[in-house]
Amino acid sequence: MNNNIMENNSKYQEFIKNNSGSGNLKIRAYAANGAIPIQNMNVVVSTIIDDNNVVFFDGYTDESGMIQNISLPTPSIDSNNLNIPASIFYYITVSYEPENYYQEFKINMYDGICVVQNIVVLPNNIERRYYGN
Repeated sequence: MNNNIMENNSKYQEFIKNNSGSGNLKIRAYAANGAIPIQNMNVVVSTIIDDNNVVFFDGYTDESGMIQNISLPTPSIDSNNLNIPASIFYYITVSYEPENYYQEFKINMYDGICVVQNIVVLPNNIERRYYGN
């Protein structure tokens, strides 16, 4: 569903109200044990609201294979440290066109926490120019 339409949806407004906190997501895409960063990998971060997949981020990794500081709505932290912190699920979908690479991840996000999602691309899924061809 179009995010502009969702913003006017009462379920979306309720979602934002119930998730007034903020967590940060960092993406790191690489191959060869971190030696080869994967540039231009498409990353989409979304969650389900009222049976609709709502996209909160759609972008590409930089020359270092990174996307930094993707801010996502989360439940606020409860000041009572005896309670388990509330979280929310987000879905990360990655694709890398030169090699038809596609993978999905499901992550928990928490208020005030930076989550790092490493994406390891196997050597047969990266451009051969890195290996001397």
